[in-house]
Amino acid sequence: MIDRATVDKILDAAKIVDVVGEFVTLRKSGVNYKGLCPFHDDNNPSFMVSPVKNICHCFVCGKGGSPAGFLMEHEQISYPDALRWLARKYNIEIIEKELTDEERQQQNERESMFVVNEWARDYFHSTLKNNPDGIAIGKQYFRSRGIRDDIIEKFQLGYSPQQRDALARAAQSKGYKEEFLVKTGLCYASSTSALVDRFRGRVIFPWLNVSGKVVAFGGRLLDARTKGVAQKYVNSPDSDIYHKERELYGIFQAKKAIVKEDRVFMVEGYTDVIAMHQAGIENVVANSGTALSIYQIRLLRRFTQNITLLYDGDEAGIHAAMRGTDMLLAEGMNIKVLLLPDGDDPDSFSRKHSTDELRTYIEQNQQDFISFKTALTVEGVSDPVKRSEAISGIVKSISVIPNPILRSTYLSDLASRLSLKEQTLLDTMNDFIRKEKDANQQSQQQHLSQEPPNQSQPAVEGVQPVAPQDTPDLSAPASLSPQGGGGGPHLTASPIETQLIREVIRHGDEVIYDNVETDDGQTVSLTVAQYLDYDFGQDGLQFSLPIYNKVLEEAVSHSGELGFKAESFFTNHADIEISNLASRLAVDRYQLGGRFVMQPRENSLRQRVIHLVMDYRLDIMSSKLKEIQQAIRQANNDMELVMRLMQEYKETQELRDALARRLGSDVVA
Repeated sequence: MIDRATVDKILDAAKIVDVVGEFVTLRKSGVNYKGLCPFHDDNNPSFMVSPVKNICHCFVCGKGGSPAGFLMEHEQISYPDALRWLARKYNIEIIEKELTDEERQQQNERESMFVVNEWARDYFHSTLKNNPDGIAIGKQYFRSRGIRDDIIEKFQLGYSPQQRDALARAAQSKGYKEEFLVKTGLCYASSTSALVDRFRGRVIFPWLNVSGKVVAFGGRLLDARTKGVAQKYVNSPDSDIYHKERELYGIFQAKKAIVKEDRVFMVEGYTDVIAMHQAGIENVVANSGTALSIYQIRLLRRFTQNITLLYDGDEAGIHAAMRGTDMLLAEGMNIKVLLLPDGDDPDSFSRKHSTDELRTYIEQNQQDFISFKTALTVEGVSDPVKRSEAISGIVKSISVIPNPILRSTYLSDLASRLSLKEQTLLDTMNDFIRKEKDANQQSQQQHLSQEPPNQSQPAVEGVQPVAPQDTPDLSAPASLSPQGGGGGPHLTASPIETQLIREVIRHGDEVIYDNVETDDGQTVSLTVAQYLDYDFGQDGLQFSLPIYNKVLEEAVSHSGELGFKAESFFTNHADIEISNLASRLAVDRYQLGGRFVMQPRENSLRQRVIHLVMDYRLDIMSSKLKEIQQAIRQANNDMELVMRLMQEYKETQELRDALARRLGSDVVA
């Protein structure tokens, strides 16, 4: 791990204009810079880069962040990898923290395997370009498939000589250990313990992970040798750095195009990916013969929720298209399917058509999964039992979709297509959902019982509400807790909550009370974050959004640290969601650029925070009054319940009115 001092050095050196300028053309706009947003199709420059705050932000799609956050989002890399990218750019030596002997050994082994794989990729690629056999056999094969030299370079394609130990001897002569040649799967030990090259006599397709590291290889026998051979392709075995169910071929080369197009094409093999790139369509990946896994789907969801399964139209292609459909739907992916004409796969089809023709064909012929599955399993089936089973299969697929509106839309579409009653399909779908819930109920309850309660605690134990004259007495019943709390059904925050968390991000480290008396007579200072956390803790209040609660919790935990600055801390946060949130709230929307800036009205930070807290409590009480009114209407002449609710309404109303008067508001009951 990178030590704290080095992280601070990297973050201090990183300049947002330098970093964004590597990927976006920027022009000066007052004190800031502007450019076309790299995260969505942007025709009017909406991407603002602030050298003063050292952040960037798109006012249309909301993406941006610190230099590290921008890299994480744009390059789809981890926080440590973003720091290493910045360190390379600014020539900063990275000092890793002291590891245990076991950690050091594991890290060294993984790094050694990556180093060996990187060397092997260069060896295979050099052999293809410079070795007589590589040129005559390997390169000729790629040319026979119509693969251009620039695509060979882009995918670093290679060739492994036919000698059984050519790579092993070359690697050992360079000092690479036999242990790592075997662990990576480049070689295996024969019965005589001699090393044998796994990929000998094959053309090579390196596998790069999402960060661009070489994790594995695929090797293909040449056409003349594939007759009657069961294993046309050989892939690296699973290892400490490669698990086939977690990787997708072409993801590194495709990730930027996937984000830009907001769609990914899934094909079956290496050459399909390469041919599509050569045809000008780059948002394409392959799972290369493995069943689609949950890990691969979640990897793709980092870039887009839209996927088109693009396979050839034979039986194997149909099977591949059907495989994993429910898993994709359950993960919230929007699926389209396109089966190419018989006899064609994406490789051969793309070579026959121009880029425009290929794009037009895809756009006009891809189907949503309902149309595809209905045509495949229901249409033309006259047997009532088989037809019923096929329809039930489609309804079951719809039942796993997490978005209820999308579920309902698909169900209506299916009912219309098949001339069935929508209610019948709805009842069937609800049956599937109920059975799935029953099956998972026990494990869900066990999981929930192990979760710690998500409650704010007072920042300073024993602090009494000894308030100066502008501090209201906000003692209130516990029923003031907002519906949804920190992790309930509310998925959006109120404007007042957002204003409060903006103050935490911008000023969370600033002291607003200097002399707060504790039980033992001592005095402590309270920052914005500590005051807000203490105030919320009096009545168990929480923000509606978990991410807001996390920001407040972290601001409180770091408040006592020397040199802690909330805005810098959160805009440079390792969690990309927090970094994006902080960057968005740190941007002044009233800033016009140049020397002209609209200033907020003068008001002390303490007064602003207190008034926002009071506004928030006023909102909660107003909502509570509406809930009580609704409960009274539903009391069904239960006079005892009505009287109790009326008393609760009166007490809440008095509290609300008192608070409103403190705020200087006129509230009408």
